[in-house]
Amino acid sequence: MPSTKTTAAIEPRWRAGQRLFRLLAIGLLIVTIAYDTGANHWQQPLQTLTLPWLVSFALVAVLGMAVVPLLRRLKTGQIIREDGPQSHLQKSGTPTMGGIFFVPTGLGLAFLWTGFAQGKLSPTVGAIALLVLWYAAIGWWDDWQVLRRQSNKGLSARLRLLLEGIGAALFCAWLVASDPTATVVTAPWGWVWPLGMAFIPLAIFVPMAEGNALNLTDGLDGLAGGTGAIALLTLGIILSPYPDLQILAVVMSGACLGFLWHNHHPARVFMGDTGSLALGAVLAGIGLASHHLWELLIVSGLFFVESLSVIAQVLYYKATKGPDGVGKRLLRMAPLHHHFELGGWSELRIVRTFYGVVALLGLLCVLLQWLA
Repeated sequence: MPSTKTTAAIEPRWRAGQRLFRLLAIGLLIVTIAYDTGANHWQQPLQTLTLPWLVSFALVAVLGMAVVPLLRRLKTGQIIREDGPQSHLQKSGTPTMGGIFFVPTGLGLAFLWTGFAQGKLSPTVGAIALLVLWYAAIGWWDDWQVLRRQSNKGLSARLRLLLEGIGAALFCAWLVASDPTATVVTAPWGWVWPLGMAFIPLAIFVPMAEGNALNLTDGLDGLAGGTGAIALLTLGIILSPYPDLQILAVVMSGACLGFLWHNHHPARVFMGDTGSLALGAVLAGIGLASHHLWELLIVSGLFFVESLSVIAQVLYYKATKGPDGVGKRLLRMAPLHHHFELGGWSELRIVRTFYGVVALLGLLCVLLQWLA
């Protein structure tokens, strides 16, 4: 009779990835049910978090069954970096641009749901949706250039940052014009920071930082989708004073999980820049519109660590350059998840650990709000 260790070693990768996906889905479902029970929402189903979360999850998962094969037929296969982990070369040809089906679906459902639940369409949800679609369009253009050129080089960094900045500036202008208190940032225990004009560069920076942080995090099967689902649900739980933003957050969390149905290890589709930039934009838009930038910073901690690992790697390499023009590496490879991967961690172990980190950060956000 084979040992347990031998059985685990030969177990198909999809089964292990499926187990992790189920664990995450059940965990998030329990959280939504517990919240609705505690808030006594069940008497009005449209006011619950569980129902829109489940509808979004199911809708995206079903839609993906049609879109993923279509992306494969259109030959939107991912181009894998030759200087990346060698284990990733087997992923070459996996369809990318998956953001084109889960992002618009989640946004459309959130917009309609807020209208039914509140009796009117939410201009805030509409404005955030436009920001997110702008970032998704930038990501799609970048993905398309990579596929067209059959290389890892898409849009130039300058052009991409310029386009991201334009979208963020337009959203900031709308936010300040529509909400006189937009420049006020709140924090736990009643702390309030009226930033005034200093809010404008911050509001432009946040979507750009979040979008690119999620883009860097999207390097392993299920990593960005799963951590994004956890972060968005956390924001949904703490945003009870903003019911329209609460619905947007939980619907997009469900959409991420519906996408994860097809993206868990081994992935059958990648979200691409189309999805990762949009995912960062929706987090940023919700944080800015709700004055909850402090909580956004906490729940996005992992994403920013991923970004900082890349910045630290580049700076350290430049600072240690010798006469031969070659520097030293601070990490085995950046972003951080590749450092662990080259250190011998499996993809599933990294993803599972990172899910746990974001879940703990989310719990910290909820506890801070409760203690305040």
